[in-house]
Amino acid sequence: MSLLAQERKEWILQVLFREGKVKVLPMAEQLGVSSETIRRDLDILESEGKLSRVYGGAVRSGYEHGEPPYQQRTQLYTDAKKKIGVRAAELIENGDTIALDVGTTVLEVAKALTGKRNLTILTHSLSIASYLSEALNNHLFSGKVFMLGGQLNPEQQSVTGPLCEQMMGNFFLNKAFLSVGGLSLSGGITDYDMNEAYISKQFAKSAQEVIVLADQSKIGVQAFSLIAPLEDVDIIVSDQPYPKDWKDIMEQKGVHWIVSEA
Repeated sequence: MSLLAQERKEWILQVLFREGKVKVLPMAEQLGVSSETIRRDLDILESEGKLSRVYGGAVRSGYEHGEPPYQQRTQLYTDAKKKIGVRAAELIENGDTIALDVGTTVLEVAKALTGKRNLTILTHSLSIASYLSEALNNHLFSGKVFMLGGQLNPEQQSVTGPLCEQMMGNFFLNKAFLSVGGLSLSGGITDYDMNEAYISKQFAKSAQEVIVLADQSKIGVQAFSLIAPLEDVDIIVSDQPYPKDWKDIMEQKGVHWIVSEA
């Protein structure tokens, strides 16, 4: 197999998305290039934030020591998150009952609700609840906002725990908007925080439609705690198309993938 440098790197990422890791020597043999060439390709991809180098190869980029605090995450992939949020908000209809989880991308959905009418919104995000309160006062949208109660998590700007879970048992939703830590074929949708993942799981169970928001840094990543398998997801909104090798499985599982810039 003879490929140009850019084609090699795209091929490496496809394998990485599918298998979660790549090894230098087998890949060099398969592509008919030297191991040093593959190492250079991996170094370039790591510098672009698309993978993490390990001994003998590379793995998909993720957070090795847990997800960064909420405020730090607001500074990452800001343009992509805004576009994803705007596109996701287009899926909301007047009169919908929706859940917005604590993700920074979901905050962009809240900011894009201008003009929506008669919404019922559930959230356990302090940041989203604060924004929605101001938006209601300024008549940017109309409806009701329910802040779920429970234990405060200042680092993630959220509320979780048994009280939050108990409240969730009283609601049925049209749509749940989830911002995940990872999205992969084998792991489904996952998160780094077990408590946050459990609330997201409750949102998904209560919703007629599960909508996942995932920028490019989440694709192919498997985080610590399972939220739901891919077959439980209805729509994924991302700033990137899914990897080519995912096409058949996306269709089999009935997942509709929307690219925010399309």
